Formats: sequence, structure tokens, C-alpha cells
Amino acid sequence: MKRNCSMTPRQALLVYALLCCATLGIALIFTLRGAWMVLAFALIESAAVGAALLHYCRHALDHERVRLAGGALLVEHAEGRHRRVVRLDPHHARVSLVDTRMRTLVVIEARGLRVEIGRYLTPSARLELVRALQLALRGGALP
Repeated sequence: MKRNCSMTPRQALLVYALLCCATLGIALIFTLRGAWMVLAFALIESAAVGAALLHYCRHALDHERVRLAGGALLVEHAEGRHRRVVRLDPHHARVSLVDTRMRTLVVIEARGLRVEIGRYLTPSARLELVRALQLALRGGALP
């Protein structure tokens, strides 16, 4: 499960470079004609857009992964630079969804450990995830 992003970080960088070239090129023309304030505003605008795209790029690759491998249920959550992997006992794991209509997350509990997943899924997709996990924990395999 991953965040729904329309651009990869590389594409965002390319868009930002093209936007800066166009904005600063136009601002430079106005500056050469005596309107130096246009350049100042273009620099402020480029910095603000750059900050917004930096935040976007840091979180564009956020994801959650659930794997059933080697006798363990591995739940990986990556958000920005932070990555966390939780190892759960699949024989004692319980999967639940508190409210199927609300924006609650899927809860996996095993031996005192509790993990919430499904941040990037719609409520109906969370329900499908619960069903798939319950089936896999009963003896099937994760899709």
C-alpha cells in the first residue's frame, strides 16, 4: 500500500526546474526594463514552491507493506526518512477494523503488540485488506 502521488520525486524536480527557468527568465526581462521588484517576487515565489515540493518529495514514497514470510508477519511502515518494521507472530495475530464506514485503520494485534495499517487506503479497500489478511493468517497466502 502506498501513497497516491501523481509525480515521482524526479519528475517533481524536473517540473520545479522548468518552472524556475520560466519564472526567473520572465522576471529577468522585467528587471532589465527597470522593474526590479518583479525579480524579488519571482525569487520568493520560487522559494515557496521549492519548499512545498521538498515536502511533497519527502513523502511521495511513503508506503506500508505486509508480508507473511519465515514464520512471521512483517509489517513495514515508511514515512519520510523514518522506516519501522514490526515482527508479529502470525499464529496469535488478530486482524480487525473497528468501523467499516469511518476512517479507522486496520488493527493487527499479536502477543501484546498492536500495529495500525491502511493509511493510504479507502474505507472499502481497508475492508478488503482485512478479509485478505484474515484468509492469509488462516493458512492461505498474502496476495
